Formats: sequence, C-alpha cells, structure tokens
Amino acid sequence: MTLDIAAFRANFPALLTGTAYFDGPGGTQAPTVVGAAIADAITSPLSNRGSGMGSERNAEAAVSGFREAMADLLGAHPRGVVYGRSATQLTYDFSRHLAKTWQPGDEIVVSRLDHDSNIRPWVQAADAVGATVRWIDFDPETTEIDEASVAAAITERTKLVAITAASNLLGTKPPVRRIADAAHAVGALVYVDGVHYTAHAAVDVAALGADFFACSPYKFLGPHCGVLVADPELLESLQPDKLLPSTNAVPERFEFGTLPYEIMAGATAAVDFLAAIAPAAETGRRARLRASAHVVDEHELALRRRIEAGLTKLGDAVTLHSRAQDRTPTLLVTFPGRSSADAYRFLADQDILAPAGSFYAYEAFQRMNLEDSAALRIGLAPYNSDDDVDRLLTALGDFVAP
Repeated sequence: MTLDIAAFRANFPALLTGTAYFDGPGGTQAPTVVGAAIADAITSPLSNRGSGMGSERNAEAAVSGFREAMADLLGAHPRGVVYGRSATQLTYDFSRHLAKTWQPGDEIVVSRLDHDSNIRPWVQAADAVGATVRWIDFDPETTEIDEASVAAAITERTKLVAITAASNLLGTKPPVRRIADAAHAVGALVYVDGVHYTAHAAVDVAALGADFFACSPYKFLGPHCGVLVADPELLESLQPDKLLPSTNAVPERFEFGTLPYEIMAGATAAVDFLAAIAPAAETGRRARLRASAHVVDEHELALRRRIEAGLTKLGDAVTLHSRAQDRTPTLLVTFPGRSSADAYRFLADQDILAPAGSFYAYEAFQRMNLEDSAALRIGLAPYNSDDDVDRLLTALGDFVAP
C-alpha cells in the first residue's frame, strides 16, 4: 500500500494556508479529528473521575482510552503508561525519582547525541547526590555513535544509561538495543528518549531494551503533552514525592494533580488516526499501527531521498551533515559562506518553514563544531508532498545562486 497523499493532506486544515512545513522534529500539524476529540471531551459532561455519574465516567474513559492507545502505539502495558505535560517534564521527574537510589561512586551515562532534555536532568540529578557522569560520544563526520565510547562509558558502577532512539538534530538512530544489552549486563536501567523516533518508526519498547521510554504526541499529529512507559512492576518499585491523600496506585502515583482529560482524548484520536492510514492491512489497533508506520516510512524515505538528490545538485553551496546509515527523514544542512538563519528567513518569505538553530541538542551541536552559529533543519512529516519538496529545492537553489 502507498500513501494517498492528496486524501491524507485533506485531513489537515493548517495545510490550507499553503505553507510547506518542514519543521516536523519540532512539532506537527494536527488533523481535524484530533481537534474534534479535544472539543468534544471538554464540552461534553466532564468532572473528576468516577463511575457514578456520566460526567465522571467520561473522565475515566478519557484516561483509560489514552493509556490503551499509548500502550498499543508503543508496545507497552496500559498500567505502565504515565501522562506528563512534556517529555522534558517527565524526564526531570523520573531523574529525581531514580536519584533517590543513587549515591557517591555510582555512575550515570548520557550521550552527546541527545536532546538536552535527556542529558541535563540526569547530569543535575547525579550532581545533587555526588554520582559520576560518563559520556557516550559520536563521530561528527559520520554522525554515528562511537562504539568504543559506549564500551568505555558503561561499567560495573553504572546505574542508568540515557540514550536517544533518534537524534532530533541529525536523524541518527543509534544501536539502542546493543547499548541496552550492555547496560543490563551490569544491572543498569535504560532510559530512552523516543520523542523523535516515535514519529518515524513502529515502536516496540521491549525490542529496544528500554526500561523507560518517553515520547511526545505533538510530534506525531497529536496535542502538546508527554508520555512515559515502563513495566508496571518497575514503576511499583519507585516512590515519588507526592501529596499525602493522592493515590499510591501505578501509574497514577506519578501524575500530579487532575489530568487534562481533553488533551488525553486528543492524543488517543491521533493514535486512532495513525492506525487508520492502512485500515485494511491488519486487525487490531497495534497491528494496524505497525502497518501504517511502514506506509509512512516508505513515503517519508522517498521524500528524503528526493531532497538529498536535490541538495547534491547544489554542489559545494550546501553541506549535508546527516550521514548515518540508519536515520530518520531529518536533514541538517549548512551553507558555506552563508548564514543558515538567512536561509530560514529566505524560505519563510516563500511560505516554507524550515527552521535554523541548534534545537536544544546542545551537546550534539557543539560536537559538530560547525562554522555557523545555527544550522538549517529539514524535517519531514507524513503530510509532506512531492510539491512541498520541489518548492523547497527551488527556493534553496535561489538562495545559494550567485
């Protein structure tokens, strides 16, 4: 099955503006059904969760529906799905929960390839208890993980390894399972940032070897929130600081205050929308999601190759830094002798959104040691089309023209 891009794009009111969006790693446009689900949830009878009244049952259904949807999307158990305001907030929370078990001499491993939200919370939590931070590096030329640094970083003292499943800056997909196996061999836990990865892959948390996996629905056509999944038994072993009267049940013990039922309903609608991309392929939402992910991947890969071919034709005027063998449809480029910020503004004047910056990938951007203070990131989403790509390549050709 191939993606009917015209029919698919018709679901997105934002595309009617004519803007070509290449900012997928920063967030995606939402289909009509997601907005409708949010509106329906918040305008229908709604109150705190319970079973006695219709408004209570509506709230309960929004929460249980969200947990089941995210479990299907990620290959997790509904009782292991934790809601959060953002993936950053969840990582900060869980760094504090886990740090309660750390002490001086323990080691925490982070990666220079990661978004800072999967680095700084762990560095700060380790510093607070006197634990040591060790680093996994990557090669700035190939943008691949440095395997020797993995072997050197993980030791018998390692308590946790934090690693991205896909770089939001470069698109690189590191060998998460091999890293997880090395961590588990010494009894360490593995925290995987799946924010960028989830938008471009059929996620199987167990196959990745992740003990904790975080993602953000607004990266895959949903509303702004965060999700963390883990084995319910692992969550049972953690004791967060919380209000005395609040429940001690898992996963609710990690969710502070009343949940935003309307946002949860919108996230569930996004998962259902994704599952319907390949509606006749499989039965069961989990299987449909995997089939749909394959269709989307084929579409995005074709567009990525089209962009890469077009950039090659521009010769030395453009430098493509995304070079890993296994990577998402995300391309980081600079323009020798020119400003990437100027390229962003030039494209914006033509109603093309491809942002310039370092995108919170602070360590990765520093490691690249680029001449420019920013870089242009071209990030694809499922609704991008051949026409979008042609507009982008024509505009970039005009930008670099003598």
